[in-house]
Amino acid sequence: MAHQPEQILEDNLVAQLNGIGYEIAPIRNEADLLSNLKKQLERFNKVQLSETEFKRVLNHLNKGNTFKRAKILRDRVTIDRDNGEKLYLGFIDAYDWSKNGFQVTQQVSIEGKYKNRYDVTLLVNGLPLVQIELKRRGLEMKEAFNQINRYQRHSYGASEGLFLYVQIFVISNGINTKYLANNKRQSFKQTFYWTDTNNKRIHRLEDFAAAFLKPAHLSKMLTQYIVLNEGLKILMVLRPYQYYATEAILKQVKETNKNGYIWHTTGSGKTLTSFKASQILTALPQVHKVVFVVDRKDLDYQTMKEFNSFSKGSVDGTDNTKKLVEQLTDDTKLIVTTIQKLNNTIEKKRYLSQMERLQDKRMIFIFDECHRSQFGQTHLRIKSFFKNSQLFGFTGTPIFAKNAIKNELGKRTTSELFEECLHKYVITDAIKDENVLKFSIEYVGKYREKEGSKNEIDIEVEEIDTKELLDSPQRLEKIVDYIIANHDRKTHKRQFTAMFCVASIDTLIQYYDLFKAKKEAGKHDLTIATIFSYGANEKDGDADGFYTYGEVAEEKNAYKTAHSREKLDAFIVDYNQEFGTPYSTKDSKLFYNYYKDISLRVKNKEIDLLLVVNMFLTGFDSPRLNTLFVDKNLKYHGLIQAYSRTNRIVGDKKSQGNIVVFRNLKKATDDAIALFSDKNAKDIIIMQPYENYVEKFNAALEHLKDIVPTIDSVHDLPSEDEELEFVKAFRELMRVKNTMSTLADFSFEDLDMTEQEFEDYKTQYLDIYQKSKRQKEKVSILDDVDFELELIHRDEVNVAYILRLLAELSRSREKDKKKKQQAIMDLLTGEIQLRSKKELIEKFILKNLPNISDTNDIPTAFEEFWDIERRQAFAELCETEHLHPNKLQALIDNYLFTHRVPLVDAVVKTMEVRPKLLQRRTVGERVLERVLEFVERFFRGI
Repeated sequence: MAHQPEQILEDNLVAQLNGIGYEIAPIRNEADLLSNLKKQLERFNKVQLSETEFKRVLNHLNKGNTFKRAKILRDRVTIDRDNGEKLYLGFIDAYDWSKNGFQVTQQVSIEGKYKNRYDVTLLVNGLPLVQIELKRRGLEMKEAFNQINRYQRHSYGASEGLFLYVQIFVISNGINTKYLANNKRQSFKQTFYWTDTNNKRIHRLEDFAAAFLKPAHLSKMLTQYIVLNEGLKILMVLRPYQYYATEAILKQVKETNKNGYIWHTTGSGKTLTSFKASQILTALPQVHKVVFVVDRKDLDYQTMKEFNSFSKGSVDGTDNTKKLVEQLTDDTKLIVTTIQKLNNTIEKKRYLSQMERLQDKRMIFIFDECHRSQFGQTHLRIKSFFKNSQLFGFTGTPIFAKNAIKNELGKRTTSELFEECLHKYVITDAIKDENVLKFSIEYVGKYREKEGSKNEIDIEVEEIDTKELLDSPQRLEKIVDYIIANHDRKTHKRQFTAMFCVASIDTLIQYYDLFKAKKEAGKHDLTIATIFSYGANEKDGDADGFYTYGEVAEEKNAYKTAHSREKLDAFIVDYNQEFGTPYSTKDSKLFYNYYKDISLRVKNKEIDLLLVVNMFLTGFDSPRLNTLFVDKNLKYHGLIQAYSRTNRIVGDKKSQGNIVVFRNLKKATDDAIALFSDKNAKDIIIMQPYENYVEKFNAALEHLKDIVPTIDSVHDLPSEDEELEFVKAFRELMRVKNTMSTLADFSFEDLDMTEQEFEDYKTQYLDIYQKSKRQKEKVSILDDVDFELELIHRDEVNVAYILRLLAELSRSREKDKKKKQQAIMDLLTGEIQLRSKKELIEKFILKNLPNISDTNDIPTAFEEFWDIERRQAFAELCETEHLHPNKLQALIDNYLFTHRVPLVDAVVKTMEVRPKLLQRRTVGERVLERVLEFVERFFRGI
């Protein structure tokens, strides 16, 4: 037998769980599930419930979505007993796992929109809290992930909706096993392997069950390591390294009075770890307060926002030192503040009488990014003032002797200040686990010495080491031209955004002015923004000691040079005009709001390129940022921190963080990687050379051709099994191509496949995707594969883009028209968001375009054509489906405004004659599908 069948995998798992403390429960349907729930709740609460009392419990349980039910699970309920007394019931014990009852069952059937049967279900006190979906060995786990999504859509909420109480999903094919929180919005990238404390992966199902599903451990994961994110209203589950770090801090507090630090690489979710550690610490009776300490005000805002998103209202703002003193002396358990304000509370005499009461209290201080300003007198003052305190630091880049910077106390390392490293998760671990991305680093710009010099060879910038060269207008302009030419390639046509870090404010000002001048000249349409910290008393450029004889008195405020603050205000004026905002540097609040607004717009891709010197290079987290241009000398922790702005994971399109360096930082990069991982880590962290990806592409192409030698042979695939193999093979080809396409050297000429052939195969791939979506009733194996359409999708390809192509087509010579027209049709076929419009656009090209003499009239003519076609299609839809035009128009308007798909009942209400009750859902779903197709065709991308 080539592969172990699912049934054997399932039976072996159930037997294993039975052996470690799970009772096997014979549950086959919802009736069995409810009967078992009643018995388990009675056992757990040591009470007998009548049928009417149990019904009241079910009424309480059957409320809200998964997030709401997660809260109900962790709370207690008061119900009225039949005799009028009050009864308090709980659903899970968060403190003593042994009081909970653990059961396992398999093949429970629930009928919702469709009937589904679930593989293995783990029940705690009768509620299904863990669902395990298995695939036979050899199949990709993403199929099990997609199957869960299908169950969430079709049956988990059916009837009493008990499966909405699932907190954790486990997916496995026997060889590989991952877990994830019950969160419909997450992608496959938010599924995790469990590991041991040394980050060694536990991937086999039987090993995972032994480590993760033990009742004692599972209870802890369910009750302490699920996070209810109040901001997003979703469940999140900690990854293993976050769990081990939190457990290590808890152990240190419970058993010792020693300090410690957590080394978790940048981008690995330190805020979530520190929040969970803080939250659990506040529940310990021996802990008086937990104070989370950050360095700067911008991080104070960001961290507070994230802490509050995990648990709404858990953190109070500390606008000033007086407010902080109040929090430290009242019953607030968890405080977020800055190190500067914390220092004020113990340094300023007016606060000492209040603060002295805390000196012997058990205070826990957690420092965010402890490699920054804690290396000075402030750190020592905090330690000496709070005599019964423990200090814990989080850092992605610790300070070692090699990268320590000298201050008033000499060179101080992280271990000197925080003592023991309690847990380590370095960048190589994170890349291996696919929690962060690799870096693609390109070094651009070599300079030749002048003709006639001794060395007529290429010399790297830093070898010349002249500020004159680095700051030369010619060099800066060439770099600006390079960025303009390559920005779209690097950011996948602006589906992502970029940052440009430069050496100084003066250089930044020159770069900004160059970008602005070139935009005004029509050389680019990038949205540029900048922010920097100006000096209050910087050197005045006009105070140069040179005088001009015969000068007349100058006008008031007539200066030849500008103060950097004046330049920043001018740049902010540009920003205000672009976005309709009111910011300036006039007061700190306006400037702070400017910082927050830029941060938000970078995250939302409204800014194409952000110019910075130091700000945003640490502590800024934006998954949609994928490219960093560098004209600045970086080293050690500063280099890793800056590069790591680009390697947050989001979707399939972002395959790496792009670093484009205009200085020779290769040795500095290698040294930083060696320091913060290990000597042999470079190949793990930095992408391979371009030639290696060419080889990978051609190997993937050879595999594809083994399945479908030609484009036409896709049509001859005999069954869905072969179609699935084609989908997987072409998807792998797309992944490699997606990685290569951002590299400056990329060209289809280097590949064993032409661009046209690639587009033709892509069309066949999309045809199979569309076919799988049309099969409503039939369960298809293609439902269990992720087509990864993000690898295809391009934001800039919309109807406006097509109109520009039509203008080019109209202006082209007769002999080129057929070729260009075919290119447009190929584009329409290969773009998922334009396929529904292909027939109409082709009709416009053939019938309307030949009659338009002036290309400037094309947009207006197309708009008129589109409006006529839309009205005709609307009338045809109303006539064939017997719908009220006004009601249908109102339904469509509401859909376009809210972006929420209409309910089937809302569609039924637009019908002139409503179908019989038994036919209502089937007919309503069919008509809804037609309405959605109409909206997709005529409104999306217009």
